[in-house]
Amino acid sequence: MRIYLDHNATTPVRDEVVDAMADVLRNGFGNPSSVYEEGAYARARLEAARAQIASLLGADASEIRFTSGATEANNTLLLGLLEPGDHVVTTAIEHPSVLAPLELLEAKGVGVTRVPPDADGCVAAGDVLDAIGPSTKLVSVIWANNETGALQPVEAIAERARSRGVLVHSDATQGVGKLVIDLSRVPLDYLSTSAHKLGGPKGAGALFVRDGRDVPAYLLGGGQEKGKRGGTENVAGLVGFGVACALAEAELDDRLARYASLRDRLWQGLREAVGGLRWNGDPKRTLVNTLNVEFEGVAGEVLVQALDLEGVAVSAGAACHSGSIDPSKVLTAMGRSPEEARASLRLSVGHGLDEAAIDEAVALFARLVPRVRERGNA
Repeated sequence: MRIYLDHNATTPVRDEVVDAMADVLRNGFGNPSSVYEEGAYARARLEAARAQIASLLGADASEIRFTSGATEANNTLLLGLLEPGDHVVTTAIEHPSVLAPLELLEAKGVGVTRVPPDADGCVAAGDVLDAIGPSTKLVSVIWANNETGALQPVEAIAERARSRGVLVHSDATQGVGKLVIDLSRVPLDYLSTSAHKLGGPKGAGALFVRDGRDVPAYLLGGGQEKGKRGGTENVAGLVGFGVACALAEAELDDRLARYASLRDRLWQGLREAVGGLRWNGDPKRTLVNTLNVEFEGVAGEVLVQALDLEGVAVSAGAACHSGSIDPSKVLTAMGRSPEEARASLRLSVGHGLDEAAIDEAVALFARLVPRVRERGNA
């Protein structure tokens, strides 16, 4: 049996989610915009899912706008809200679905300030707030970084930016289901999330838009989502998203403790079995399920392939584009050299893992890392 240690990339779909989606696919095929019985049934299932998502987030169901995922949610917000002459404050460690639209907007006359992180991958709230100027319309800060798990001071930023009349958005894709997020208490204006990061299906997500705020429609051509998102809704996927959120809400305390225990067991095992390691980040300011490790003297992509052949799935701190290996921009923003970034792996735990799987993975690392180091020195 394979050992899956890349839950930040995507998560196995929970059995309860599969069952709910299968029921919709068999019995809820109606178009939710239709007025007859089949459509009404599909609409009722959608609204139940909307309420489940809102409950996990501490929001009102009316504040949840369905999307195909966090990428669409981020693009919807940024491309719909910002105009030439506006200014946005963000960070250098955002997900590409924030960075890429901001690059496009910057070329069209939107001012963008990207606040760098410290060596542990965290930005300082004061640095973000100091970057706010007279033309600042939005602050957009990721809640938990997808590569390192580094937690950002979103709550402090939101409270102080709101007092200055600036809108605040957070891409909370990695945090939802792994953190306590209560939007009745945290004054965010917008939040993005995606189902497949917490045991739901791919292709379903949401944009939280606080009551009284607005974002123009990004997808046109239909009256769905109260005219704010055209296109027939992915009923089965969104129902699955709702069930995944309900499970997360019911299990959150146990989940946090469980994930932290497995992640720390993995780190301690690696420290004892494999020398020359560095945790890229601060354990006290990191998602409980995430461990980003530099393996000194290792070509990360080679170790990823070696582990895959032995049945372990992990993610490298580098990306391959057209045959070239680019180091992680997040890790280099933290001050890591390109070589250190290429030697880093992201290990993330989640539902379905147990102590035996962690111990087996550690044993495989202990066997494979020396081989990869020897190969690199050959």
